[in-house]
Amino acid sequence: MARKQKPALHELDENLTFRPETRAIDNLVSLYERKRLNLSPGFQRKSVWSKKDRENLIDSILRNYPLPSIFLYKRIDERTGDMIFDVVDGKQRIETVLMYMGKMGKRYLFDTPFDTDDGKRMRLSWRELQKSRQQSKLEYYKVNTIEVEGDIHEIISLFVRINSTGKALTGAEKRNARYSTSIFLKTASRMARKFEPYFRSQRIVNENQASRMKHVELMCELLLASVQGEVTDRKAALDKVMSADIIRGTVLKRAEQSVTRALNRIKRMFPKLRETRLRQASDFYSLAVLIEQYEREGLILTNSARNQNAWNAMRHFADSVDAVALNIKKGKRVSATMEQFRNYHATVTRSTDKKEQRELRQSILDALIRPIFDAKDPRRGFTAEQRRRIWNKTKKKQCAVCGERLDWDTFTIDHVVPHSKGGRTSLANAVLLCAKHNSMKGNRKSLQETRKSVVQR
Repeated sequence: MARKQKPALHELDENLTFRPETRAIDNLVSLYERKRLNLSPGFQRKSVWSKKDRENLIDSILRNYPLPSIFLYKRIDERTGDMIFDVVDGKQRIETVLMYMGKMGKRYLFDTPFDTDDGKRMRLSWRELQKSRQQSKLEYYKVNTIEVEGDIHEIISLFVRINSTGKALTGAEKRNARYSTSIFLKTASRMARKFEPYFRSQRIVNENQASRMKHVELMCELLLASVQGEVTDRKAALDKVMSADIIRGTVLKRAEQSVTRALNRIKRMFPKLRETRLRQASDFYSLAVLIEQYEREGLILTNSARNQNAWNAMRHFADSVDAVALNIKKGKRVSATMEQFRNYHATVTRSTDKKEQRELRQSILDALIRPIFDAKDPRRGFTAEQRRRIWNKTKKKQCAVCGERLDWDTFTIDHVVPHSKGGRTSLANAVLLCAKHNSMKGNRKSLQETRKSVVQR
């Protein structure tokens, strides 16, 4: 009786099939050059390998040491009909080889033991490997690959499972894999890329954290807080929002604009944030949500003197929290006068991302700086009644900038002190202007500034 032949495809899951194969490195390079090898499918994470990691890999290949299998998701490109291989696991190994061979980025140099005639250790590059006619050690090195076919959601689950060991996936990387098609996540990722230089310059995230998508996670949280109008519990909220993917369209666009305004405002108001503990992600989140709230409420955040006062207050507060932290570490008693700083310190040392801790942290910061800022007049424009009263009580009916005579059909009214800078929409803060100089004045210049600009012209 003939033995039953094993199937070529090993069914490990009803939605996934796996085909083990062996490929030479030059085959993988060829796939990459023909754009058939996709190193960055939506669910992939950023590269997190260090220079030493990459050097060790090339060293292992040249020594012909065995390496872990590479997983490739096999699919058909709907636009071209080409067979595409998405890298599920092994991205950084393939990247390293491509870098070393000069196929991606700059050629990679490193020290590795290599058998020379005199037995010395030499610094070896790809070009030197070719000169010594040893390139086949790399090009024809055999790599175990496993081709995977199946449902994309199962592929993503496989990616998360495979990458849960070694340099395990962070929460942000897992969300990036699971919800790679989420409009909300794509928006947050785009914004995170835009603000990454700022986050890194202020040390809100470092280079390694950015490579692990910490800045994307922070941006997701700021967007969600903007939509909901309050701080949230990170673990409970983000997965729920992304899985449902219900935050999109106009709601998401408004949140994007609001968060962008708030972050740009913080950049201008507090340029030395990196010098205090407020640059730490948990502290910065609370500050950013608070400033975004102030923007919505119409607080005036453009007065340089008041902004400096707010910065002085926050810097003193942050220093006091640091002092409490040092006393606690040394086992010293914290005095009653330092209770407020101890309370804040507790919010950044225990369950920092819980909603109740974030609410307490924000309320402490709010009590500290809100009294420093004025609020804008809730009414921006002058009413018809105010227009009539201003017209009738003004004796010289002329433009306050150029002196042009005005009549009922040509006069306009604007604020003496701009509304954006705290000017009230009242008779005492109103002035007659011609249409030209009302337009020139805009909503940021004072009457005096407008007059100066006209004289200078």
